[in-house]
Amino acid sequence: MDSYLLPLWISCKTVLVTTAITFILGIAVARWMARYSGKYKGMIDGIFILPLVLPPTVVGFGLLMLFGKNGPLGEFLSLFDMTVVFSWPATVIAAVIMTFPLMYMSARAGFEQVDVNIENAARTLGASEWRVFWTITMPAARPAIMAATVLAFARALGEFGATLMLAGNIPGKTTTIPVAIYFNIQAGHTDKAMVLVFIVLAISFVSLAALTYWKLKIPAKP
Repeated sequence: MDSYLLPLWISCKTVLVTTAITFILGIAVARWMARYSGKYKGMIDGIFILPLVLPPTVVGFGLLMLFGKNGPLGEFLSLFDMTVVFSWPATVIAAVIMTFPLMYMSARAGFEQVDVNIENAARTLGASEWRVFWTITMPAARPAIMAATVLAFARALGEFGATLMLAGNIPGKTTTIPVAIYFNIQAGHTDKAMVLVFIVLAISFVSLAALTYWKLKIPAKP
């Protein structure tokens, strides 16, 4: 039973933390980019989306070079006797990098559809930027943000390539469900892999069904 529960537990921890981090970073960056009109917008936008078009193993290799013992962040963390490679935080870092583009792109599209005139009208009436954001911008972009969050959740659940490169396969520590599926198939344990596949399918289906239900029951505010 542990062969199923441990990967499920590790994946659940990784996905929940990843989704929370991606949600905060994605909204902050998307909101900024939706209103940014500088000459470097295209280049910055490309950097944020790059992990989406690169092979996951390439992203994982880059993270390995960055956080490895000879990498700039790896050497810095070693000063505090900390290491990321082959640790549970590595699963979160890899998942955040791979899911961020989905959250960012969908949230930015939602923010770009918000009527700037309504925001400006609220400012002229004395509303602070914080209040404008939470009472006007966020409610108007809510459908896109919710969709982005579910997509990020599902993508984090299925993350494999970058996770395997940076976190490896350490049973009970870094073995997420996708990693467990791969190594079970490699070992010829097709039955175990099939159970884990059905677990992923069930979680993903429930997530998408919940999003659809929410969008139907709670329409976006104008």
